[in-house]
Amino acid sequence: MQGVTLTSRATAFACAAGALVFILSLVLGQGQATDMEGIGRSLIIAILCGTLSWGSARQTVATTASAIDRATERLLDAAHGDLQSAVAREIGQELPDLSVAMESLFSQVRTNLDHVQALALFDQVTGLANRTSFCRQVERMLAERSEEGLAALFFIDLDGFKAVNDTLGHAAGDQLLARVAGRLREVAMAQASAGVGDALIGRLAGDEFTLFVPSMADRETAHRIARAIKFALGERFDLGSQHIDLGASIGIACYPDHGDTLPALLRSADIAMYHAKHQGRNRAEMFTPELALEAADRAELERDLLLGLQRDEFLLEFQPQIEIGTGRAVTAEALVRWVHPERDLVMPSSFVPVAEESGAIVALGDWVMSRVCETAARWAQAGMSQRIAINISARELAQADFFMRLRHAVNAHGAPPAMLELEITESLAMEMKPDTRDQLRALRRDGVRIAIDDFGTGYSNLSRLRDLPVDRVKIDRSLVRDIAISAEARTICSAVVGLIQGLGMEVVVEGVETQAQMEMLRVIGCTLFQGYHLARPMGEADYLTRFAAPTALPERRSV
Repeated sequence: MQGVTLTSRATAFACAAGALVFILSLVLGQGQATDMEGIGRSLIIAILCGTLSWGSARQTVATTASAIDRATERLLDAAHGDLQSAVAREIGQELPDLSVAMESLFSQVRTNLDHVQALALFDQVTGLANRTSFCRQVERMLAERSEEGLAALFFIDLDGFKAVNDTLGHAAGDQLLARVAGRLREVAMAQASAGVGDALIGRLAGDEFTLFVPSMADRETAHRIARAIKFALGERFDLGSQHIDLGASIGIACYPDHGDTLPALLRSADIAMYHAKHQGRNRAEMFTPELALEAADRAELERDLLLGLQRDEFLLEFQPQIEIGTGRAVTAEALVRWVHPERDLVMPSSFVPVAEESGAIVALGDWVMSRVCETAARWAQAGMSQRIAINISARELAQADFFMRLRHAVNAHGAPPAMLELEITESLAMEMKPDTRDQLRALRRDGVRIAIDDFGTGYSNLSRLRDLPVDRVKIDRSLVRDIAISAEARTICSAVVGLIQGLGMEVVVEGVETQAQMEMLRVIGCTLFQGYHLARPMGEADYLTRFAAPTALPERRSV
């Protein structure tokens, strides 16, 4: 019933108790009362007892009821957000167990709310502001700015972090991210000590970090901070027994020149960071209008790339690998070209990186696989047994159904597996997972050849190379460029060729551009060459005219 408190109900109960005592006293007094005077005395005693009982009951129940009412009020206050006020002492005196339970409940709720707030505002791996919190704080700083001068946003992307996650696991990756955050804090504190001001650090996602400096004197200060970040993250990280070298690509955007809102600053800094990556990584770049035009052009190229796949605007050219002793072409490397309706013939160096970043490389790779399998089937029918080599990117090989799609293309076109060769980069070969190696071994058993491309551009573990399912190794042009004029280059190349041949693999030298290079390589022991000195990439018709040499057909097998 609304408006009726426990105190009023306790008062009614006390009245009823007093009345009961009154009646009992009256009844008990009647046995001794023989006249009106005795009855009066009994009545007086009954009234006094009833009154005292009523008063005592009312006092006891009212005190407890008041404590309960106070507890109810306190719980209502808590329901409306007051979790800090203490529980009234009256509740503790009358209802100690309830008081303890309420204090414990409020403490637990406060802890849970603090935890939820931490989850909402801070990254759990690094303890830095998360994306939402970072953006809110920077937007508030920008809105409250009153002083003139520059502010700077630094977009930091770690170089090589994915390899750490893939090889050492996500636990080690999280530990490394926490160490990175610690070094960024040290940079921020050092800059604050130098008078730059407090910087806000955040983790946007994955291996992407941001640092916002709300006030600085000039752009040179921004470059100095970027150098400090690059130096801090370039130092080796020690994770137990593992020593890791990272580095970072950093994009810088200044307020208000490169954007007067946070989204504009982030976009500009992101563009500058991607430019730093494309320039070789582990460097810092300041945003410029020219970079914005490049980014817009890259976005347009990405859109055109998807349309080009739909419109079948791509074609294949072929470059031979020639066995110098016989002059015979043993393999044709298939190289994709884009016949763009407005840009004429676009070379792979212009669009393959865009396809890699956007994920379109998977669809492009499927097109190449299908076209190569169809070409291999036609060549086999014409009596040719030259292999056709396909370049496979890391993005393609990472697809769970890559090998299934490859086998489907082979079977759909009836291509002899022995006429196919897959080329994977040196770095990809060194980081290859066991299940991928097993799939490549299965392809080799069916007749497909496996080659490592661009060997010498990265760090290779030769003992690891011995365990890989590889038939041929293609020496990168960087190892042979100076071989005709440099004794040191000849020594290095000779050692590499000897090691590869010692592992039982064929050596193909690519990027041969002069007769002097080729003669020196023949002395070293190389017999298979590819490069502009021998033949440039050409269309299928021209290739068949120059290099078609019918030989015994390889055995046809399904893959």
